[in-house]
Parts: sequence; C-alpha cells; structure tokens
Amino acid sequence: MTLASAAAGGASDHLAALRAEALAVPESGIVELFNYGRGREGLIPLWVGEGDLATPACIVEAAQKSLAAGETFYTYQRGIPELRQAIADYMTLHYGGPFAGNARPFDPERFFVTIGGMHALQLAVRMTCGFGDEILVPAPAWPNFDGVLLAAGARPVPTPLAFDDRGQNAGWRLDIDALEQAITPKTRAMVINSPANPTGWTASLDDLRALLDIARRDGLWIIADEIYGRFFYDGGRAPSFHDIMEEGDRILFVQTFSKNWAMTGMRIGWLEAPPALGQVIENLIQVSTSGVPVPTQRGAVAALTEGEPFFAMQATRARANRDALASALAATGRVRLALPRGAFYMFCAVDGEPDTRALAFRLVDEAGVGVAPGSAFGPGGESFMRLCYARDSGQIAEAARRMADWLDRNR
Repeated sequence: MTLASAAAGGASDHLAALRAEALAVPESGIVELFNYGRGREGLIPLWVGEGDLATPACIVEAAQKSLAAGETFYTYQRGIPELRQAIADYMTLHYGGPFAGNARPFDPERFFVTIGGMHALQLAVRMTCGFGDEILVPAPAWPNFDGVLLAAGARPVPTPLAFDDRGQNAGWRLDIDALEQAITPKTRAMVINSPANPTGWTASLDDLRALLDIARRDGLWIIADEIYGRFFYDGGRAPSFHDIMEEGDRILFVQTFSKNWAMTGMRIGWLEAPPALGQVIENLIQVSTSGVPVPTQRGAVAALTEGEPFFAMQATRARANRDALASALAATGRVRLALPRGAFYMFCAVDGEPDTRALAFRLVDEAGVGVAPGSAFGPGGESFMRLCYARDSGQIAEAARRMADWLDRNR
C-alpha cells in the first residue's frame, strides 16, 4: 500500500466515522462560485448577500474605543444591557410594540445578542427542532436554512413559492394550501423568511395571518427571518408577524446587523424570543460562543443610535439599482423576472439556459460578472440565478451591460 493510498483510506475512514447529520450538510453552491471567481481582476461580484460599502465610521470608532478601553473580557451571555435596550428602542420605533394592538414598548428581556444571524438561527433551531422532526421551508430559499436543520438531524420540507412574470401582479407567491398539506405528525416548525432571499417574495398581512393560524392550530413554532424587513419597496417596512401576533404565540425572530449597517464581517445579530425562554437561551449561548465580544456590541449600539442616515442611503440606492437592473435585463428579451418587493436580490431566469450552475461559471469567465446559481436555493430555483444589487450604481449598470452583451453573443 502506498502512502497516498493509505492516507486516502484513512480520510475515508474518518468520514465514515462521522455523524450522519454532519455529513448531510451540503456544500454551498454560492460559496462554490465565490471561491471559483474570487480575486478575478475586473470582475463585478453580485454573488453574495452583501454590499460594497465598508462598515460606517461611527460603528468602527465605537468598537475601537471599546478595544482601547480594555473591554476584552468575558461579558453578559445575553448581551450587554446597553445593546439590549438599544435593540428594544429600535424595535419600538419601527414596529410599535411586540404584539398586535399593544402600544407597550418592547422589553429588552426579549432580545439576546448573537454571533450574527446564523447563530440566532442555530439557537432557534436547537430549541424547537431535533432528530426526525420535519420543518416547513418555503422554497426557493436561502440554503443555510436547510443546512442548519440538517445539522440538527431535522428534515427540511420545501413548500413551493410560485413565480409569475406576467402583468401587474407579477412576482413570487406562497402556496398556502400546499404548505398546509405538507404538515404531518412529525412537523414541528416553519421557517418564514420575508422579505425573502433569494426571491424578494414579501408576505402580505393576509399571508402572515394564514401562516399564524396554521401554526396556532397545529402547535407549530414559527422561526421568522425578517432581516430584510426595512428593505421594502412599497413604502415603510414590510408586514411583520409583530403586526398580528399575540403574547402566547410560538414565534422566534432571527435578526442581524449585517445588512442594514454593512456589518457582515463583524458577525453580530440577535434572537428575539419570549422572556420565559431567557435562561434556556443563555445556557445555549454559553455552550456555543460564551457571548459576543464587547467591542462588537459597542459598535452595534452605535449602528442603532447613529446609523439611520447610512441605512436610508442604502435603501434609496437599492431601490434605484433594482429598477435599473430590471429594466436593462428585461430589455434583452431573454430574461424573465419580476420586481422584488423586498430585500436586495434579483432572481431571474434566462431563456435557453436551464443549467444555471453552468451559466454562472460561464458568466464569471466570459462576462466578468459573478452571480449565484439558482440551484443553490433548492427546489424551484434551478432555472434562475440571483444577483445582489446592493452596490454602487455604476457597477450595477456595467454588470447589466456585460450580461446583455453576453446574452446577445450567445443566442
């Protein structure tokens, strides 16, 4: 036996000895393209869910001051009190109160600071789902939903979002009847992402009422990912479960600082949950991360208290980019799309290009544009591709021009 074959055999043995839940987590189809095209000179990267702007100075300076002051020790597992209060104030300002028809402000005890939205999602899943449980996930969907559920031994059950690109009512819609029919005795929860990544689908209040009614009737948890709630193009913010929920409803909210304030690399978010779950959540934080670094939390306080002008600028730019990109792609005569109502992604299909993974690699090599293949987002996404338009308007215009030229050359 050669050293190489022995090493290969050892690696195989190692893999075979792992838990099935770990092996079930798939490679990200988004990261695959990102790694393939990373560092290409002149490439316009529209593949990942972040913009091109660095974290605002007020946030960075707050974190730097904290570091300089020596705040580098263990801290509150649930988050520093100043940040939990700032989150409560922010939510009160934009959502009015935690429950429908209730003017009371949000209680800081509802909020738990996490290492990004991913950590908040993992905590929510750990509390509600386990081996053999089934969880409903409207699809196409952000692939990390499935990954987190599979790692917990649960089974994601995709329920369809339907696409219509015709007329004034064009867009993505959730088939509530199909979702209801997917419920079995093993169903424990539903993951509702609205506004949605990648489709831009945004639940109406009627959609949310129907989903909440189903959850109440069948005793299901709702894991609500509303992180794009203020990237909403119909005015104000997107409809939220906060608009209709009552105090006894089983809803956990996943949130992050990443999108609104360009803090993807700072890894900070929050989980909103009934205060009665506080000790359980604190225990889970203790054994997973032991808390979020204080300097990052100080930066997050600055985001909530000083970062509104930055967010407003991002939202204005996203709307303009959405409209310009949609117009340019539609003008090719080969791209099918519907204007997203929320988030900052264009999820579109190209006539004659059903294999969007292969298409994405070709666009990197031949057009200098990085996109995410729709196959990465599960059932219903295979013939689409996702473009993140949270970038400089000049780059969006140039990306659209390159893609239009490529489509013209490859009819």
